[in-house]
Amino acid sequence: MAADPIDLSRWQRFLQAARTLAQRPVPLDRGGRLTRMAGLVLEARGLDVPVGSQCVITPHPDPLEVSEAPPVLAEVVGFTGDRAFLMPASHTGGLAPGAIVRPLPPYRPPLRWGHEMLALQAATDERGVLRLPLGAGLLGRVVDAYGHPLDGGGPLHAVHAEPMERPPINAMQRAPIRQPLDTGVRAINALLTVGRGQRLGLFAGSGVGKSVLLGMMARFTAADVIVVGLIGERGREVKEFIEDILQARDRSRAVVVAAPADAPPLVRLQGAHYATAIAEHFRDQGRHVLLLMDSLTRYAMAQREIALAIGEPPATKGYPPSAFARLPQLVERSGNGPEGGGSITAFYTVLSEGDDQQDPIADAARAILDGHIVLSRALAESGLYPAIDIEASASRVMHNVVTPDHWALARRFRQLWSRYQKSRDLIQLGAYVPGSDRDTDLAIQLHDGMVALLQQDLHEGASFDASVQRLRALLGDPVSGGDA
Repeated sequence: MAADPIDLSRWQRFLQAARTLAQRPVPLDRGGRLTRMAGLVLEARGLDVPVGSQCVITPHPDPLEVSEAPPVLAEVVGFTGDRAFLMPASHTGGLAPGAIVRPLPPYRPPLRWGHEMLALQAATDERGVLRLPLGAGLLGRVVDAYGHPLDGGGPLHAVHAEPMERPPINAMQRAPIRQPLDTGVRAINALLTVGRGQRLGLFAGSGVGKSVLLGMMARFTAADVIVVGLIGERGREVKEFIEDILQARDRSRAVVVAAPADAPPLVRLQGAHYATAIAEHFRDQGRHVLLLMDSLTRYAMAQREIALAIGEPPATKGYPPSAFARLPQLVERSGNGPEGGGSITAFYTVLSEGDDQQDPIADAARAILDGHIVLSRALAESGLYPAIDIEASASRVMHNVVTPDHWALARRFRQLWSRYQKSRDLIQLGAYVPGSDRDTDLAIQLHDGMVALLQQDLHEGASFDASVQRLRALLGDPVSGGDA
């Protein structure tokens, strides 16, 4: 019986495939060992990876030993000589000296934690830099700083992983701010008009109503997509913001990224960058995005914790230079895209410690933003909500997005409001003599109407046109100066 002929072509294909595999470079083991843990910082030796790489730390130093503790995800934030400094993104319980530190994704994780680590590997690129889910599947969802759902709605669909590092838009290619944006807040629409693509700060101390004002804008602002970043704030605010402030219609167009106060500082930083990346993604699709971030101060505080932990010297009020350098890097990512494209209108809350407007973070934020809205504790205590201090607030692009008549009316309102505030003590004591000053007399006459214009209920929306009409009805013709 004759033997079957040998299929030479099959063997040739096999040898060619083996030759191709043999020619592929074998990656060197760039892993290291954990040598020190002091405070927030982990120190490893033998880890040859660039800053920003994602690493996984296997708790037990013996790779053949199965540990009951889950692996720890960390990011390289600095180095000195052969020592690499890492900041953990999860709890560090169970770590011991000599724990294995390896970069993602080149290495297979322990079998016991395979599914979790494979998911992390899918979220990094070939350099070990983080890639997080972006896409329409995020709309209506609440996620953490790494894109994991927090709302119990199951896994994300219609998303794909993209890097968080994006090249900045050329300043000469950005579309100018020329269109007003309806925020639904009468005081802002009439007196501090916001332009589409503008970046503003909400400055106030704690408990003055920043979160409530953010909720009003999230509900009433004319935007295609709303991205809310709750960074370093109270954990209870996440569920309250969803259930009490956002309505069902608004939830379907909103994405909430939550990195509460008890999260590690690296996670809080990542939450702010992730929320901004989501807004950038929808802007690149031509949509108009409203980005609400609460708060920019907590973002700076997270950077301060990291910088001080790795040995950076403090500068102003304990903030190192890197904290001030990171603020514009984050803020400049928002704004208008190229001409004819989408936009990101951003509101960043800034916590002024002790209502001090000269707080270093507040002062730095005021310099890099396109306007500031100051909330006054005195107005809040008097029952005026939203407690916007018109005298201390400013929109730097208002004159570019409103008509000359509207601009004149807003300036006239500011003059009369300021005149009343300066004479307030005399008026309340009865020491002011009517007829002493024409503008003061008019301010007294219109004061109740001005207060009514500034005051607005949480569940009441005021359109842009209606706000301007109410301002005109209060002050009359801006040219003649006569009241209606």
